[in-house]
Amino acid sequence: MKNKNSQPTPKPDRGDLTKEKLLSTSIDVFGRYGFDGASTRKLADAAGVNLQAIPYYFGGKEGLYIAAAEHLAAIIGGHVADLRTVILERLARLDAEGGAMSPTEARALLTQMAQRMVGLFVSQQSESWARFIIREQMEPTEAFARVYENIMGPMIGMAGRLVGAILGEDPASEQVRLKTLSFVGSILVFRMAHAALLRQMRWLAVGPAELEMLQRHAAGLVEALGENGERRP
Repeated sequence: MKNKNSQPTPKPDRGDLTKEKLLSTSIDVFGRYGFDGASTRKLADAAGVNLQAIPYYFGGKEGLYIAAAEHLAAIIGGHVADLRTVILERLARLDAEGGAMSPTEARALLTQMAQRMVGLFVSQQSESWARFIIREQMEPTEAFARVYENIMGPMIGMAGRLVGAILGEDPASEQVRLKTLSFVGSILVFRMAHAALLRQMRWLAVGPAELEMLQRHAAGLVEALGENGERRP
């Protein structure tokens, strides 16, 4: 029985649904064909919307491209939001207290972060994201700036804080920033070189068993930080 005080669930706005369809499908279309190759007709057909929806909601193809980049950053951010909040709040407390994170705690948090990212990068849904981002890495536009500023930069910066804590070095130093980029790259390779991963490991796909192996490997990469004479706990 319905509660007489309950309100009917509002139906999704038709305009919002159209915009969502365009944003979701345009990431894949732009990733496959590039900005120049992705005609407005291809974009509209992929989303199943009227061609005029692109200029109506986004001002044109360029506006949709920028909005797609922001949408992509939001999607990725949503997958790591809870862990990101935990790490940032912990760092903020330490900063307020004038304390330093122990290498042991930093390793545990960086391991969680790496394993979360591995799971995300080997998922099928990340294929279209990778195409979009790789194109922007090769020829950066304003779209790359949006992705970097909204998700890539903050995540790399957070990882850098943890790497710095593990090594007992300044996270802002060039050495730590380079080590952080190398570490992040060792995780990104599972998506950016996904075909090579499958061929090298002789896997048909990445299922639960394969994912578990990759996550153990990610933990090992974190454990390896601090070797070769660097500070260890």
